[in-house]
Amino acid sequence: MTDKHLSTQFDAELAGISTRVLEMGGIAESQVAQAMVALRHFSAETAEQVLRQEARVNQLEMEIDRELGAIIARRQPTARDLRLLIAVHKAIANLERVGDEAARVARVVQRLIASGASTRLPVADLRFESELAVAQLRRALDAFARLDTAGALEVLKHDDQIDREFEGLLRKLITYMMEDPRTISASIDLVFVAKAIERVGDHAKNLAEAVIYVVKGADVRHATVAEVESALR
Repeated sequence: MTDKHLSTQFDAELAGISTRVLEMGGIAESQVAQAMVALRHFSAETAEQVLRQEARVNQLEMEIDRELGAIIARRQPTARDLRLLIAVHKAIANLERVGDEAARVARVVQRLIASGASTRLPVADLRFESELAVAQLRRALDAFARLDTAGALEVLKHDDQIDREFEGLLRKLITYMMEDPRTISASIDLVFVAKAIERVGDHAKNLAEAVIYVVKGADVRHATVAEVESALR
């Protein structure tokens, strides 16, 4: 078998595994969006759909991990190919955690419904944060699909926006609890939701950092945006 044929096969394997990562990412993104729909509408049915999807995300993580092990053993990749496979491993771990956060929100919805919590809770205040997080995740997955460092950098630039939104929501919920102590239990649940959404943003950031690692070979975890921009020049 010629080296060119081997190279073509390897490229196909890499493309296939990347496609699987994007499939997993699409499900995780859908989970987050559905979890927020469940919260806004106090929908037990939608919350249950989110929890059912969690099993598929977990299954994909295990399947892709097995494929990674087989490819590494068979091909013994080096340089950028090896970095891509390492990045895939990081990506699926982060996407699995995104699914966990969505499931956490779904369980909060179930708990709120079961407790008879008021539908007048300030759940609408969580909408903007969740939209930011979903947009960040979508942008990070797109950057991963195209190995686009400019797109990855945009994700990093917007990360602080979600953090600021979370801090603002936390202040609002504390005020809400102080004004009406009867809402303390339900409001604490909403704090957990807000934190779960913030973590989705963190996982999107991790995906973006993995893209830069693949393309540039630079580990930009914990780096400032200015430092990342310098590494990309």
